[in-house]
Amino acid sequence: MEPDLELVGLRLWVHGREFPDLSDFWDSNWLNVTARVEASGARVEIQGPLIRNTEIQAFTEQLRKLNSTLKGTAKLDCLEPALHVSLTADDSVGHIGIAISITPDQLSQRHSFEFGFDQSYLPRLIARCDAILANFPIVGEP
Repeated sequence: MEPDLELVGLRLWVHGREFPDLSDFWDSNWLNVTARVEASGARVEIQGPLIRNTEIQAFTEQLRKLNSTLKGTAKLDCLEPALHVSLTADDSVGHIGIAISITPDQLSQRHSFEFGFDQSYLPRLIARCDAILANFPIVGEP
């Protein structure tokens, strides 16, 4: 199955809402996901209700700004500590650095990865985030 979001060593599959029958903002926007990061000699995978679609929306807005200015940072800041993704435009030639922290057990493990890519991948990343939000729109208001 193709991931819903893919960027360098990160792959993310969205399986559905944690609580598909609820309609309140706080509980119905949690998404069940599988996230996997792979690099030479390493593979870390996490599963569960680890990301809110509101977090994907904020990340997408930051990606749009990063794509238009090629300056600054876009972060997937998850409330759950299992996954954190940060993209930083760190030069004027369109290079984007990516730092990923991922852990299946925040009490006993820490895994971090660093990758790089060029800005030509940003539009596809934005489109994939938009597709996730189209499939799982934000429900309710805070």
